Amino acid sequence: MWGFNGLGMHLGNLSRLSSARTRSISAENPTGEKGKGAMAVTGTGAECARDLGQGWKVSPSIVIEPGEIHELANIEGPGALQHLWLTGDLSRKGRTSRFYILRLYWDDQEQPSVECPCGDFFASGWGQYAQINSLPVAVNPNGGHNCFWEMPFRRRCRMTLENRHREPMTLYYQVDYTLTEVPDDAAYFHAQFRRSNPLPYKQVHTILDGVRGVGQYVGTAMAWNVNNTGWWGEGEIKFYIDGDTVFPTICGTGTEDYFGGAYNWDVGGQYVTYSTPFMGMHQVIRPDGTYQSQQRFAMYRWHVMDPIRFEKDLRVTIQALGWRDGGRYLPLQDDISSVAFWYQTLPTAAFPQLPDADYLEII
Repeated sequence: MWGFNGLGMHLGNLSRLSSARTRSISAENPTGEKGKGAMAVTGTGAECARDLGQGWKVSPSIVIEPGEIHELANIEGPGALQHLWLTGDLSRKGRTSRFYILRLYWDDQEQPSVECPCGDFFASGWGQYAQINSLPVAVNPNGGHNCFWEMPFRRRCRMTLENRHREPMTLYYQVDYTLTEVPDDAAYFHAQFRRSNPLPYKQVHTILDGVRGVGQYVGTAMAWNVNNTGWWGEGEIKFYIDGDTVFPTICGTGTEDYFGGAYNWDVGGQYVTYSTPFMGMHQVIRPDGTYQSQQRFAMYRWHVMDPIRFEKDLRVTIQALGWRDGGRYLPLQDDISSVAFWYQTLPTAAFPQLPDADYLEII
Protein backbone atom coordinates (compact mmCIF):
# COMPACT_ATOMS: atom_id res chain seq x y z
CA MET A 1 0.00 0.00 0.00
CA TRP A 2 2.71 2.48 0.97
CA GLY A 3 4.68 1.77 -2.19
CA PHE A 4 1.70 2.62 -4.39
CA ASN A 5 1.09 6.07 -2.91
CA GLY A 6 4.73 7.14 -2.82
CA LEU A 7 5.43 6.50 0.87
CA GLY A 8 7.78 3.86 2.18
CA MET A 9 9.54 3.09 -1.10
CA HIS A 10 12.35 0.54 -1.00
CA LEU A 11 14.41 -1.42 -3.52
CA GLY A 12 11.77 -4.13 -3.73
CA ASN A 13 8.98 -1.84 -4.98
CA LEU A 14 10.78 0.97 -6.83
CA SER A 15 9.41 -0.39 -10.11
CA ARG A 16 5.78 0.08 -9.00
CA LEU A 17 3.98 3.07 -10.47
CA SER A 18 2.34 5.64 -8.22
CA SER A 19 0.06 8.66 -8.48
CA ALA A 20 2.21 10.54 -5.93
CA ARG A 21 3.69 13.85 -7.08
CA THR A 22 7.32 14.69 -6.32
CA ARG A 23 8.18 18.23 -5.19
CA SER A 24 11.24 19.98 -3.74
CA ILE A 25 11.84 23.20 -1.81
CA SER A 26 15.16 25.05 -1.89
CA ALA A 27 16.50 28.58 -2.16
CA GLU A 28 16.00 28.16 -5.94
CA ASN A 29 12.32 27.19 -5.47
CA PRO A 30 11.18 28.33 -2.02
CA THR A 31 7.53 27.31 -2.54
CA GLY A 32 8.18 23.94 -4.18
CA GLU A 33 5.73 24.72 -6.98
CA LYS A 34 5.86 22.75 -10.22
CA GLY A 35 7.97 24.48 -12.86
CA LYS A 36 9.00 27.34 -10.53
CA GLY A 37 12.66 26.44 -9.88
CA ALA A 38 15.70 28.49 -10.92
CA MET A 39 13.63 31.61 -11.67
CA ALA A 40 15.46 33.99 -9.32
CA VAL A 41 17.12 37.13 -10.67
CA THR A 42 18.54 38.15 -7.26
CA GLY A 43 20.21 36.02 -4.61
CA THR A 44 23.46 34.95 -2.99
CA GLY A 45 24.86 33.78 -6.34
CA ALA A 46 23.77 36.74 -8.44
CA GLU A 47 27.24 38.29 -8.65
CA CYS A 48 28.76 34.98 -9.75
CA ALA A 49 26.06 34.54 -12.40
CA ARG A 50 26.23 38.12 -13.67
CA ASP A 51 27.52 37.04 -17.10
CA LEU A 52 25.04 34.17 -17.41
CA GLY A 53 21.77 35.50 -16.01
CA GLN A 54 18.57 33.84 -14.85
CA GLY A 55 18.67 30.06 -14.40
CA TRP A 56 22.42 29.92 -13.66
CA LYS A 57 22.62 29.38 -9.89
CA VAL A 58 21.46 32.85 -8.96
CA SER A 59 19.98 31.83 -5.59
CA PRO A 60 21.66 28.71 -4.17
CA SER A 61 21.36 29.74 -0.51
CA ILE A 62 19.68 32.11 1.92
CA VAL A 63 20.91 34.33 4.74
CA ILE A 64 19.08 34.18 8.08
CA GLU A 65 19.68 37.24 10.23
CA PRO A 66 20.46 37.12 13.98
CA GLY A 67 17.28 36.49 15.96
CA GLU A 68 15.28 35.64 12.84
CA ILE A 69 13.02 32.59 12.57
CA HIS A 70 12.91 31.78 8.86
CA GLU A 71 10.13 29.63 7.40
CA LEU A 72 11.85 27.08 5.17
CA ALA A 73 8.72 25.22 4.13
CA ASN A 74 4.95 25.57 4.31
CA ILE A 75 3.39 22.66 2.47
CA GLU A 76 -0.31 21.91 2.11
CA GLY A 77 -0.99 18.19 2.48
CA PRO A 78 -1.56 15.37 2.36
CA GLY A 79 1.99 14.26 1.77
CA ALA A 80 5.29 13.32 3.37
CA LEU A 81 8.80 14.68 3.69
CA GLN A 82 11.25 12.16 2.24
CA HIS A 83 14.67 13.82 2.37
CA LEU A 84 16.19 16.87 4.06
CA TRP A 85 19.66 18.24 3.22
CA LEU A 86 21.30 21.15 5.03
CA THR A 87 24.75 22.74 4.96
CA GLY A 88 26.42 26.15 5.19
CA ASP A 89 27.25 27.80 8.51
CA LEU A 90 25.67 24.82 10.23
CA SER A 91 28.82 22.96 9.15
CA ARG A 92 31.36 25.73 9.60
CA LYS A 93 30.66 27.60 12.85
CA GLY A 94 31.97 24.85 15.14
CA ARG A 95 30.88 25.12 18.72
CA THR A 96 28.17 27.69 17.97
CA SER A 97 26.32 25.24 15.72
CA ARG A 98 23.73 24.70 18.45
CA PHE A 99 22.51 28.25 17.89
CA TYR A 100 20.59 27.09 14.80
CA ILE A 101 17.25 25.58 15.85
CA LEU A 102 15.17 23.38 13.55
CA ARG A 103 11.41 23.06 14.16
CA LEU A 104 8.67 21.10 12.40
CA TYR A 105 4.93 21.58 12.90
CA TRP A 106 2.30 19.10 11.69
CA ASP A 107 -1.30 19.86 10.71
CA ASP A 108 -1.36 23.46 12.00
CA GLN A 109 -0.38 22.57 15.58
CA GLU A 110 1.07 25.50 17.55
CA GLN A 111 3.36 23.08 19.39
CA PRO A 112 6.32 21.87 17.31
CA SER A 113 6.77 18.12 16.99
CA VAL A 114 10.46 18.60 16.20
CA GLU A 115 12.56 21.12 18.12
CA CYS A 116 16.29 20.56 18.01
CA PRO A 117 19.61 22.23 17.29
CA CYS A 118 20.43 21.40 13.69
CA GLY A 119 23.66 19.53 14.31
CA ASP A 120 22.18 17.33 17.01
CA PHE A 121 19.25 16.47 14.73
CA PHE A 122 21.80 14.88 12.39
CA ALA A 123 23.63 13.13 15.30
CA SER A 124 26.44 15.70 14.99
CA GLY A 125 26.16 17.53 18.27
CA TRP A 126 29.75 18.73 18.69
CA GLY A 127 29.88 21.01 15.66
CA GLN A 128 32.84 19.13 14.19
CA TYR A 129 32.57 16.98 11.08
CA ALA A 130 32.49 13.19 11.41
CA GLN A 131 31.06 10.97 8.71
CA ILE A 132 27.83 9.08 9.43
CA ASN A 133 26.91 6.23 7.14
CA SER A 134 23.52 5.15 8.48
CA LEU A 135 20.16 4.40 6.89
CA PRO A 136 18.05 7.36 8.16
CA VAL A 137 20.91 9.87 8.57
CA ALA A 138 24.03 10.47 6.48
CA VAL A 139 26.64 13.15 7.12
CA ASN A 140 29.14 13.42 4.29
CA PRO A 141 32.26 15.49 3.45
CA ASN A 142 32.41 18.32 4.21
CA GLY A 143 29.29 18.89 6.25
CA GLY A 144 26.49 17.64 4.02
CA HIS A 145 23.72 16.76 6.49
CA ASN A 146 21.09 14.34 5.12
CA CYS A 147 17.95 13.01 6.79
CA PHE A 148 15.76 10.26 5.30
CA TRP A 149 13.28 9.81 8.16
CA GLU A 150 9.85 9.59 6.54
CA MET A 151 7.56 12.34 7.85
CA PRO A 152 3.92 12.06 6.74
CA PHE A 153 1.40 14.84 7.29
CA ARG A 154 -2.27 15.20 6.45
CA ARG A 155 -3.14 18.89 6.34
CA ARG A 156 0.11 20.84 6.53
CA CYS A 157 3.85 20.71 7.15
CA ARG A 158 5.60 23.83 8.37
CA MET A 159 9.39 23.93 8.88
CA THR A 160 11.35 26.80 10.43
CA LEU A 161 14.96 27.51 11.30
CA GLU A 162 15.88 29.99 14.05
CA ASN A 163 19.25 31.78 14.13
CA ARG A 164 20.22 32.45 17.75
CA HIS A 165 23.75 33.46 16.79
CA ARG A 166 24.93 37.08 16.87
CA GLU A 167 25.97 36.86 13.21
CA PRO A 168 23.97 36.18 10.02
CA MET A 169 23.71 32.53 9.00
CA THR A 170 24.19 31.28 5.45
CA LEU A 171 22.10 28.20 4.75
CA TYR A 172 21.96 25.84 1.77
CA TYR A 173 18.96 23.51 1.95
CA GLN A 174 16.81 21.05 0.02
CA VAL A 175 13.46 19.69 1.25
CA ASP A 176 12.30 16.78 -0.94
CA TYR A 177 8.71 15.60 -0.45
CA THR A 178 5.78 13.88 -2.03
CA LEU A 179 2.14 14.96 -2.29
CA THR A 180 0.12 11.81 -1.83
CA GLU A 181 -2.50 10.06 0.26
CA VAL A 182 -1.47 9.18 3.80
CA PRO A 183 -2.76 5.92 5.32
CA ASP A 184 -4.95 6.15 8.41
CA ASP A 185 -2.39 4.27 10.51
CA ALA A 186 0.55 6.58 9.66
CA ALA A 187 1.87 8.40 12.75
CA TYR A 188 3.71 11.72 12.97
CA PHE A 189 7.48 12.11 13.30
CA HIS A 190 8.87 13.74 16.46
CA ALA A 191 12.34 14.72 17.72
CA GLN A 192 13.27 16.35 21.03
CA PHE A 193 16.61 17.67 22.31
CA ARG A 194 17.70 17.64 25.96
CA ARG A 195 20.94 18.52 27.72
CA SER A 196 22.25 17.89 31.25
CA ASN A 197 25.32 20.07 31.85
CA PRO A 198 26.56 18.88 34.22
CA LEU A 199 24.43 15.90 35.17
CA PRO A 200 23.65 16.23 38.90
CA TYR A 201 25.37 13.65 41.13
CA LYS A 202 23.51 10.32 41.37
CA GLN A 203 20.84 11.46 38.91
CA VAL A 204 20.00 10.04 35.49
CA HIS A 205 19.88 11.87 32.18
CA THR A 206 16.33 12.00 30.85
CA ILE A 207 16.24 11.40 27.10
CA LEU A 208 12.45 11.64 26.81
CA ASP A 209 9.48 12.14 29.12
CA GLY A 210 5.94 13.46 28.94
CA VAL A 211 4.97 11.58 25.76
CA ARG A 212 1.24 10.87 25.52
CA GLY A 213 -0.38 8.93 22.69
CA VAL A 214 0.14 5.81 20.61
CA GLY A 215 3.38 5.32 18.74
CA GLN A 216 6.85 3.91 18.51
CA TYR A 217 10.30 5.07 19.58
CA VAL A 218 12.75 4.89 16.66
CA GLY A 219 16.06 6.42 17.63
CA THR A 220 18.56 8.05 19.98
CA ALA A 221 21.45 10.37 19.17
CA MET A 222 23.87 11.44 21.90
CA ALA A 223 26.79 13.83 22.36
CA TRP A 224 28.66 12.92 25.57
CA ASN A 225 31.42 14.99 27.22
CA VAL A 226 33.27 13.06 29.94
CA ASN A 227 34.33 15.06 33.01
CA ASN A 228 36.28 12.27 34.75
CA THR A 229 39.19 10.12 33.70
CA GLY A 230 38.65 6.42 33.05
CA TRP A 231 35.83 4.51 31.43
CA TRP A 232 32.48 6.27 31.56
CA GLY A 233 29.87 4.04 29.89
CA GLU A 234 28.63 1.53 32.49
CA GLY A 235 25.23 3.21 32.72
CA GLU A 236 22.01 1.46 31.67
CA ILE A 237 19.37 2.88 29.34
CA LYS A 238 15.79 2.30 30.51
CA PHE A 239 12.44 2.47 28.69
CA TYR A 240 9.39 3.03 30.89
CA ILE A 241 6.38 2.01 28.81
CA ASP A 242 2.63 2.53 29.36
CA GLY A 243 2.50 3.30 33.06
CA ASP A 244 5.82 1.88 34.26
CA THR A 245 6.86 3.78 37.39
CA VAL A 246 9.86 2.64 39.45
CA PHE A 247 10.98 -0.20 37.19
CA PRO A 248 11.15 -0.17 33.38
CA THR A 249 10.01 -2.74 30.85
CA ILE A 250 13.28 -2.50 28.90
CA CYS A 251 16.65 -2.19 30.64
CA GLY A 252 19.99 -2.17 28.84
CA THR A 253 23.31 -3.54 30.07
CA GLY A 254 25.63 -0.60 29.40
CA THR A 255 26.00 2.50 27.28
CA GLU A 256 28.29 0.99 24.64
CA ASP A 257 26.08 -2.10 24.51
CA TYR A 258 23.00 -0.02 23.66
CA PHE A 259 24.87 1.57 20.76
CA GLY A 260 25.83 -1.87 19.46
CA GLY A 261 29.41 -2.06 20.76
CA ALA A 262 31.02 -3.96 23.61
CA TYR A 263 33.79 -3.76 26.22
CA ASN A 264 34.35 -0.02 26.17
CA TRP A 265 34.78 0.11 22.35
CA ASP A 266 38.41 -0.63 23.30
CA VAL A 267 40.70 -2.30 20.77
CA GLY A 268 44.35 -2.30 21.80
CA GLY A 269 43.84 0.47 24.33
CA GLN A 270 42.09 2.89 21.97
CA TYR A 271 38.47 3.81 21.31
CA VAL A 272 37.49 2.60 17.84
CA THR A 273 34.81 4.50 15.93
CA TYR A 274 32.26 2.91 13.59
CA SER A 275 29.20 3.91 11.57
CA THR A 276 26.70 1.26 10.43
CA PRO A 277 23.14 1.38 9.02
CA PHE A 278 21.43 1.34 12.44
CA MET A 279 24.04 2.15 15.10
CA GLY A 280 27.36 3.87 15.56
CA MET A 281 29.90 5.54 17.81
CA HIS A 282 31.19 7.65 14.98
CA GLN A 283 33.18 10.39 16.69
CA VAL A 284 35.82 10.65 19.43
CA ILE A 285 37.23 14.12 20.09
CA ARG A 286 40.41 13.63 22.07
CA PRO A 287 42.12 16.14 24.40
CA ASP A 288 44.91 18.12 22.74
CA GLY A 289 47.00 18.73 25.86
CA THR A 290 46.20 22.43 26.08
CA TYR A 291 42.74 23.97 25.88
CA GLN A 292 40.68 21.02 24.60
CA SER A 293 40.81 19.17 27.88
CA GLN A 294 37.89 16.74 27.79
CA GLN A 295 37.06 13.63 25.76
CA ARG A 296 33.89 13.89 23.72
CA PHE A 297 31.89 11.17 21.98
CA ALA A 298 29.00 11.08 19.48
CA MET A 299 26.72 8.05 19.07
CA TYR A 300 23.46 6.99 17.44
CA ARG A 301 21.07 4.05 17.70
CA TRP A 302 18.21 3.79 15.19
CA HIS A 303 15.39 1.42 16.15
CA VAL A 304 14.42 0.84 12.52
CA MET A 305 14.33 -2.95 12.75
CA ASP A 306 13.24 -2.97 16.41
CA PRO A 307 10.93 0.00 17.14
CA ILE A 308 9.79 0.30 20.74
CA ARG A 309 5.99 0.41 20.74
CA PHE A 310 3.86 2.24 23.29
CA GLU A 311 0.10 2.67 23.64
CA LYS A 312 -0.24 5.42 26.26
CA ASP A 313 3.04 6.96 27.36
CA LEU A 314 6.82 6.62 27.27
CA ARG A 315 9.81 7.75 29.33
CA VAL A 316 13.48 7.06 28.48
CA THR A 317 16.49 7.61 30.76
CA ILE A 318 20.19 6.72 30.81
CA GLN A 319 22.66 6.48 33.67
CA ALA A 320 26.19 7.90 33.67
CA LEU A 321 28.52 5.49 35.47
CA GLY A 322 32.27 5.00 35.69
CA TRP A 323 34.43 3.10 38.16
CA ARG A 324 35.83 3.99 41.56
CA ASP A 325 38.10 2.22 44.03
CA GLY A 326 37.14 -1.27 45.12
CA GLY A 327 35.29 -2.25 41.95
CA ARG A 328 32.41 0.10 42.73
CA TYR A 329 30.41 2.20 40.27
CA LEU A 330 31.07 5.95 40.19
CA PRO A 331 28.07 8.18 39.37
CA LEU A 332 29.38 10.73 36.88
CA GLN A 333 28.60 14.41 36.41
CA ASP A 334 29.12 14.65 32.66
CA ASP A 335 27.83 16.99 29.96
CA ILE A 336 25.23 14.86 28.17
CA SER A 337 23.08 15.92 25.22
CA SER A 338 20.54 13.72 23.49
CA VAL A 339 17.90 13.70 20.80
CA ALA A 340 14.97 11.29 20.98
CA PHE A 341 13.22 10.30 17.74
CA TRP A 342 9.74 8.78 17.70
CA TYR A 343 6.41 8.56 15.87
CA GLN A 344 3.08 9.10 17.58
CA THR A 345 -0.49 10.25 17.16
CA LEU A 346 -1.34 13.92 17.64
CA PRO A 347 -1.64 16.12 19.62
CA THR A 348 1.99 16.64 20.57
CA ALA A 349 2.49 17.30 24.27
CA ALA A 350 4.41 20.48 25.14
CA PHE A 351 8.19 20.03 25.16
CA PRO A 352 10.41 21.36 27.96
CA GLN A 353 11.49 24.91 27.17
CA LEU A 354 14.60 24.89 25.01
CA PRO A 355 17.53 26.47 26.92
CA ASP A 356 18.94 29.83 25.88
CA ALA A 357 21.98 30.21 23.64
CA ASP A 358 24.47 30.44 26.51
CA TYR A 359 23.33 27.08 27.91
CA LEU A 360 23.25 25.47 24.47
CA GLU A 361 26.73 26.67 23.48
CA ILE A 362 29.46 24.06 23.22
CA ILE A 363 32.31 25.28 25.45
